[in-house]
Amino acid sequence: MAGQPPRNTRLFLLIALVLSAGAAPAAAADRIDAARARMGDDLPRLFTDRGVAYPPRVLLLRAFKAEGELELWAGADPAGALTKIKTYPICAASGDLGPKRRQGDLQVPEGFYEVDRYNKWSSYHLSLGINYPNRADRIIGRQLHTKPLGGNIFVHGDCVTIGCLPLQDEPIEEVFVAAWDARQKHGAKTHVHIFPARLDDASLAGLIRTRPDLAAHVRLWEQLKAGHDAFEHNRRLFGYRIDEAGRYVVNPR
Repeated sequence: MAGQPPRNTRLFLLIALVLSAGAAPAAAADRIDAARARMGDDLPRLFTDRGVAYPPRVLLLRAFKAEGELELWAGADPAGALTKIKTYPICAASGDLGPKRRQGDLQVPEGFYEVDRYNKWSSYHLSLGINYPNRADRIIGRQLHTKPLGGNIFVHGDCVTIGCLPLQDEPIEEVFVAAWDARQKHGAKTHVHIFPARLDDASLAGLIRTRPDLAAHVRLWEQLKAGHDAFEHNRRLFGYRIDEAGRYVVNPR
């Protein structure tokens, strides 16, 4: 049936959703403090060595699925240029290039998102929840008649995934604590931009040429490329809106 994963996949997803709720708080008490103790001054120094005061006022995670990389960018001014702090390897992958469109498809979403949950009791060590499905995903889901859309997409520790962005435990400690501290100190959002690949002109042309089976996603990729190019041009967060058709309309700054 459309929108329904196979029975064994549904069972796997059910187990994963239970795990994503996290271990009992008592079993994971002070996990952030423990991570902070292990890092010592290394995390603040990582930022200050790159000229960014810690904790930052702006955080951006940029994920590139084909390259298996997640970049951490930060800055002191929401309207100013950001600085790349570090690049982390994404240590496991599921699905293929292209967006997530339904529960159980094993896809990693593609689009512009924000962190909306900070799970310090995650069974995957620490995890940052991504606000999938966003408005664009919900509109496209209605157009495609795909229900349910799924959810519980995280940047997390450990190296297993069914649609998330897993890092090793040491990297997730850096990313999680930086996002947590920025939120606690400044009320800062952590923005998350997820791309199928680095979408320069040659890369997108290569995807179109070599993956004709993914032609249905080209319109989305062109929308994401507008944001990709805007950021590459001036390293600033760009404005965007999601129109009634579920398209990203980018407003470069």
